[in-house]
Amino acid sequence: MAILTGTILSGSNNTFEVETYSPEAKVSSIFLCPLKSKRLKSDKKYYNPLAPGDWVKIEVENIDSGKGLITDLIERKNSFVRWNVKGRCPQLLAANLDNIILVTTPAQPDFRPRFIDRELAQAEYQNIECVIIANKCDLEESENPDFMARLTGWEELGYKVFRVSSKTGFGINELKTYLNGKLCAFVGQSGVGKSSLINALDSSYGLKTGGLSTKYGKGCHTTTKGTLLHIQLSQEETCSVIDTPGVRRFVLHGIEASDLALYFREMQPLLGQCTFGMSCTHTNERGCKILEAVYSGVISEERYDSWKRITEEIKTGRWDD
Repeated sequence: MAILTGTILSGSNNTFEVETYSPEAKVSSIFLCPLKSKRLKSDKKYYNPLAPGDWVKIEVENIDSGKGLITDLIERKNSFVRWNVKGRCPQLLAANLDNIILVTTPAQPDFRPRFIDRELAQAEYQNIECVIIANKCDLEESENPDFMARLTGWEELGYKVFRVSSKTGFGINELKTYLNGKLCAFVGQSGVGKSSLINALDSSYGLKTGGLSTKYGKGCHTTTKGTLLHIQLSQEETCSVIDTPGVRRFVLHGIEASDLALYFREMQPLLGQCTFGMSCTHTNERGCKILEAVYSGVISEERYDSWKRITEEIKTGRWDD
């Protein structure tokens, strides 16, 4: 019986692909592994017990069989989670990341800045560095002043933004340079082109891509489960990318309405400085430092409105698409 350490590549129905690496032989092996028991010791009632990027211990009786049993989860460096409305519990999307890559578009599907603001807040809560990719910048809508202003606004907050086109190759080389040596998860709504971007980074994968629903103009799900892929960026450069399934609603997990401002970078330094201190709702009070920052243009009206609307969504449990 061999005890090996491996990385979760993908999984469904509690059966997972686990990749192990032998430094002596310089070779990777993939084992198909169910959980040895129905629950892991560290199980926190997630929708799924493991995610791509998780490190696990496995038991293997026969190395050549390609099969094993997952016995333990190694403590995560971090994880990216959303609330699964249908399952009524948190859902792990990826683990042990260097970056979250948030993918958006100027159109096809429609640009949804509040969707990105939700994802940014969740990443800030989980202390994972975020990068934004604006894909489909070959479309004429990419010149829309509102779209350009939103991207610039995120950059001014310190988020790195890439403007690319997986179709034409515009901006892909700059993105490759950034991704080199990293493990990142591509996250975004259906139809923004996450799989197309991976194909542009490494054409050997040929991932299935989909268009938009002709009835609703929204993305169709083509990636049905998260998968960790090793990307050959150039002859000498590589990275690993977790391609996550597209979602139409990104619902926050673990953030209380009263705490949301902590995860908006421009608001966090001002908290506690209002006349009413931490009791301030930042909506109508005199002496509110956040409102003063909005009136003076230090905080953009768009981001403030986004914070208000997301706060209301958390309070009511009613989330916009």
